[in-house]
Amino acid sequence: MKNVYILDACALVAMLAGEPGATEVRNIIRRAYNGKAHVSMNRLNLLEVYYELFRSYDKKYADDKLEKINKLPVVIIPGIGDAVFLEAGRLKATYRISIADAVALAEASVSGATLVTADHHEMDVIDKNEKIRFLWIR
Repeated sequence: MKNVYILDACALVAMLAGEPGATEVRNIIRRAYNGKAHVSMNRLNLLEVYYELFRSYDKKYADDKLEKINKLPVVIIPGIGDAVFLEAGRLKATYRISIADAVALAEASVSGATLVTADHHEMDVIDKNEKIRFLWIR
């Protein structure tokens, strides 16, 4: 499953804002357009993206970006299935991370996908102690 990716909010924000790591995320999205990768993101993590754009800019900017996101070849996972629910709970309890980070990690763990992120602060310890694959964009 080398070509299956879960996006964390910070990865998508990096791409949208042209931050360091944007090129790596764009390349993954390009591969998804070409059918060479499967990319998904939980709706809870998409909420984080929307919140960050709204907070940093304004509602119109956030709404415009959300419309563009919805046209990307990124499957938005609408809810939290039982396996992800249980894994996210375990990860949150073990590492005291945010719910959103726990859900992104659990999506990657349960599906065997690679988590695309830049969030070293929260996830370096998880990278060292869990069997979750990471693609660090910076």
